[in-house]
Amino acid sequence: MKPVRYYWEDFTPGWRYESPPRTLTAQDITTFAREYDTQSYHTDEEAAKSSPFGGLIASGWQTCAVAMRLMCDGYLLETSCIGSPGLDELRWLKPVRPGDALRLHSVVLEQAPSQKDPARGTVKFRWDVLNQHGEVVCSMTGRQHYRRRSPATADS
Repeated sequence: MKPVRYYWEDFTPGWRYESPPRTLTAQDITTFAREYDTQSYHTDEEAAKSSPFGGLIASGWQTCAVAMRLMCDGYLLETSCIGSPGLDELRWLKPVRPGDALRLHSVVLEQAPSQKDPARGTVKFRWDVLNQHGEVVCSMTGRQHYRRRSPATADS
């Protein structure tokens, strides 16, 4: 377990992070899909050729899983994060194909102290997954809960 480096106070609006890339292979795509999303354009290179995508593509859920891993490796495991109530928006904008190098771009949109617990706050993020051409392939907005470095007092 990594020590906590970032608390709620550190995630002010405009805070940004961009990960290094992670390249997906055809095997990465089919292995994930055989377990979690068995549609043929994710699992079978030959069948995928006759799909509307014209070839093998990653499941959108795999793209989200890669984004989560990039987030964890980049900063989340060093935070005081105590969970998330979920996503507000999720869009898959372009197919992800074998050989695509995905990177995560995170930006803080809003920060709010908890109304119920002075020891924590909520941060709203926008997370974009970009391919090697700089095209956004997946976009999400959501919130995460963080412990505060110092609990709020009555006058803060």
